[in-house]
Amino acid sequence: MQRLAAEGIDVVRVTYPDLIGTDRARDILLDHLPSACDHGLAFCRAVYHTSPQGDVVPVSGGLDAGLPDITVRPDLDTLVPLPWEPGVASCLADVTDPATGLPAPESPRDLLRTVLARCAEHGLRPVVGPELEYFLCDEDQASPSGWKRYSGAAGVVYTAGLRADGDNHLLRTLRLLRDMNIGVTSGNHEFDGGQFEINLTHSEALSAADRAFRFKSAIKELARKEGKLATFMAKPFNDAGGSGFHLHLSCENDEGGNAFDDPAGRYGLSATARHAVAGILAHAPALAALANPTVNSYKRFGPDTLAPWLIDWGLDNRSAMVRIPPERGFGARFELRLGDASANPYLLIAGAIAAALLGVLAGEEPPAPLEGYGYDTARAAVLPMSLPAALDALEADTELTDILGKDFTASFLSYKRDEIERFQRHVTDWEFTEYAYHL
Repeated sequence: MQRLAAEGIDVVRVTYPDLIGTDRARDILLDHLPSACDHGLAFCRAVYHTSPQGDVVPVSGGLDAGLPDITVRPDLDTLVPLPWEPGVASCLADVTDPATGLPAPESPRDLLRTVLARCAEHGLRPVVGPELEYFLCDEDQASPSGWKRYSGAAGVVYTAGLRADGDNHLLRTLRLLRDMNIGVTSGNHEFDGGQFEINLTHSEALSAADRAFRFKSAIKELARKEGKLATFMAKPFNDAGGSGFHLHLSCENDEGGNAFDDPAGRYGLSATARHAVAGILAHAPALAALANPTVNSYKRFGPDTLAPWLIDWGLDNRSAMVRIPPERGFGARFELRLGDASANPYLLIAGAIAAALLGVLAGEEPPAPLEGYGYDTARAAVLPMSLPAALDALEADTELTDILGKDFTASFLSYKRDEIERFQRHVTDWEFTEYAYHL
């Protein structure tokens, strides 16, 4: 506390992710931080079951149990100052059920810890590098949504500077995120107008998920400070592509070496790496529920979208769902391109690692890698093309849900199926435009 006070910090923001990866938080005056660490902060458990529109979804352990508490304790090892909020530092939190003293069943951070513990039993330590895209928007009262893309410039993929970023959003953001010390390395304008990608360095999987979670929260907060909207929605515009959340994944072995590298192995990959790829392919339908977790997610899929909608893999092939970059040695890894930016980082990483682990344990080889441009249904199976189908696949994949945990899976399925029901009851602008005048 003395160090924080000397640095001018008088408030600590304690945050944790809910089921959809949104940050839930409380600001604590510095003098009360010891009490928060000792006794924890009480939150209603139904925060995990609350929709973006404020509805409390009837998930077991929430409304039916009388809306009990969870206990949230600051994880001071994650404490960092917020460069854009003078006097404020932020830290993540650990969430427990006060009735049992165990992690809350819906806690995404603890779900990932559980999966990593299973990997450790087999001498594997996953290493993850997240890549995230997002759209920046300006207010527009003439638009039905109230927002328009920050830049409409076309043909500016992989650029930086004023040509596609007239207000220097990217430069300001990179510098602030650097000062937050969450491992941001670089950024550029992406394919569509107003779309950006910022990369994070690779690290141990829990750290990578923590940093991706904090990155998404920071991007949205920085945009709000400037009267803008930053959205990680999978496909926010009809006339633009979607935003991805790609994961670069490898594993260290007990000796600290890259368990995916083998110069003598097929494709320069170890058996562990090939089995991990086979596991991702085998469990891809279920994994889609975590990697593409919204109704909107599946509007990002389709031919010529560069979003993977077939279950395949390839050597340095960006049209495949799983791409093996050309690096070997310490850099041997695979890139899972399935996820969209709306995914909860903890759940996406936990699901991908669990699927890879199941592949390692099964010991099966993947099919021949994709050659040439993909998206050919004669060569590969199709992923679920809607959220209901993906949720059904997750529920049916008992191998994967055994690792993720029955309580978490039941809560996630209940929450997401309620989302589907609410969407199906909602009359969209498309329906009115299509039917109202003629019918």
